[in-house]
Parts: sequence; C-alpha cells; structure tokens
Amino acid sequence: METLDAIILGIIQGLTEFLPVSSSGHLELGKAILGDNSVPEESLLFTVVLHFATALSTIVVFRKDILEILGGLFKFKWNEETQFSLKIIISMLPAVLIGLFFEEQLESFFGGNVRFVGFMLVITAVLLYFADKAKDTEKKVSFKNAFIVGISQAIAMLPGISRSGATISTSVLLGVDKTKAARFSFLMVVPLIFGKIGKDLVGGELTFNSDHNVAMGAGFIAAFLAGLAACTWMIQLVKKSKLSYFSIYCLIVGIIAIAHGYLA
Repeated sequence: METLDAIILGIIQGLTEFLPVSSSGHLELGKAILGDNSVPEESLLFTVVLHFATALSTIVVFRKDILEILGGLFKFKWNEETQFSLKIIISMLPAVLIGLFFEEQLESFFGGNVRFVGFMLVITAVLLYFADKAKDTEKKVSFKNAFIVGISQAIAMLPGISRSGATISTSVLLGVDKTKAARFSFLMVVPLIFGKIGKDLVGGELTFNSDHNVAMGAGFIAAFLAGLAACTWMIQLVKKSKLSYFSIYCLIVGIIAIAHGYLA
C-alpha cells in the first residue's frame, strides 16, 4: 500500500463520514480511480483503521456531550441522559441485525460497482434536497424516531447511500430540530463502529502486515484530522440549511458514476 494512496483514502473517509456524500461510496470510487492494487488484501484492516479514526474524531468533537451522557447514566435514574442512551441503542438495532444476518449479501455490493454507487448517490441527493426544504423546529428525537432513523442507518450500509445524509434527512423530515438531528446522527454511529471493530478483531479476520505500518498510520492521521474538520463543519452547515449544496454534488457525482458504469 502506497503512503500517498493511504493519505488520499484517509482524507476521503474522514470528510465523507460526516459530510452527507457517502463515505463508502466515495471509498469505492476512490479505489476504482487509484486501482484495486492500491488497496491489497489488508484492505479490511485499513478500513477498520480509518473507521476508528473517524469514530475518535467524533468523540473529540462531542466529548462534552458524551461526558454528560455518561454522568447521567451513572446516576441510575430515568433522566434525559438515560433516555438518550436508550434511543441510541434502539437506533442501532436495525444495523446490527443487518450486519449479523446479511453480512455476505451486503458485502456483495462492494467491489467496484461504480454504476450501483451512482444510483445510490442520486437517492442521497433526493433525500438531502427534501430535508433542506424542511421547516425549522425545536423537536427532540423520540423513541419512535430513533428506530426509524436506525432503519435509515441500516439502509445507508449500502455504498452510495450517505449514512449521515440519510439519518439527518430522516430525522429532519420527521420534524426533529436540525441541530439535534445532526448530534444524534453523529453519536449514534460511534457504538456501531467500535462494535464492528471488536467483531473483526475477535473474528480474526484482520490481516496484519508490518510493511504497511507507515501507510496505515498516515491514513489514520489523515482520516482523524479530516474527520475533525468535517464533523465541526457539518454541524454548522445543518444549522444554516445548506444541505442543498451536497444534494447538487451527490447528483452530479452520481450521474458521472452511472455514465462511467455504462460506458466502461
């Protein structure tokens, strides 16, 4: 694995994990552009490293929120923090079920299918467009909302469907305050990422190769720094109702990917 390729893919992962343009879709496109040889058999380990980096950047950005949630939980009362944590757990259920029972079917969508990624990016563009037009509210995420948003997160496991775009858009279309929707979207994915990392580690599916330590480290740093910037930026963009910009971007990239898929 070339260090420069690792840095490029790290930046792509860090930015697109939080910006509503599909990190998995862009990684697939990035691999297709760089060539499959740039991401060898250790690609699963590299993907885990990048996701760990973005999860860590989420923790840094929302460190105060996370500490408040943990502090509230240890009071062992039915308070706002306990309810929020339960909503996070509820939102995780659809993705966990899909990951446990349909992992092989899900993996079949990954592997350079640029045309499929293009169609999913167009769907993401439509979601973002309608969410951008939604009215501002003060509504919080309810338990029912949490489960519906969780379904969106599960669907977003497909390459080309933006996880943050799908979950934020779903929350906003359900009438949730845009800032609260963004906060919930970013926090709900952290347990899933660490759960997936733990599953891969316990399952012994990761291939370690010391020859790629430098590239892995460079990719991690690139993803972490890009994630910090993108997470902070995205919160501000959602507040200002700027999702339409990303809708246009996803539509353009999606159309290009579809055209490339048919012409290739």
